[in-house]
Amino acid sequence: MRVSTSQLQQLTIFTTVLTGAGIGTMYYLLQKKFVESDYHRLALQKLEACPVAMESLGAPPLKVHNIHLTDRNNRIDQHTAQIKIPVTGSQTGGYLYTSSIQDPDTNRWNLKQAVLKLREGQTIDLLNPPPASTELTEGLDSGRWH
Repeated sequence: MRVSTSQLQQLTIFTTVLTGAGIGTMYYLLQKKFVESDYHRLALQKLEACPVAMESLGAPPLKVHNIHLTDRNNRIDQHTAQIKIPVTGSQTGGYLYTSSIQDPDTNRWNLKQAVLKLREGQTIDLLNPPPASTELTEGLDSGRWH
């Protein structure tokens, strides 16, 4: 049985389109799962509640970008979540480094670490925010990450 070149081309195009649509759908669903998670929501609430961090970003408006799925800083298992959330304001942007653990008794997520690292290098610990008048610290203490 002979198959024409045009039929093979059509099959190749169809397979490519179908594969692309499947990958796009999977990417969208993974990002949606991150955004709807408690560990993601808790971290953003902490950021929005810190006036020093919001002022440093130039927010509002605060724009939360998609998580980089290939970033090794993003690790999630059954009881721990460590994610790096890209955020920007009108003045600058940075990454919100978060670490959360799930309480086995209540199944609720608790924020263990939330640090905003700005592009300029300053860091703001959102769990122990600085008073509005102090200077921001340099460097990120990654020793507390597991």
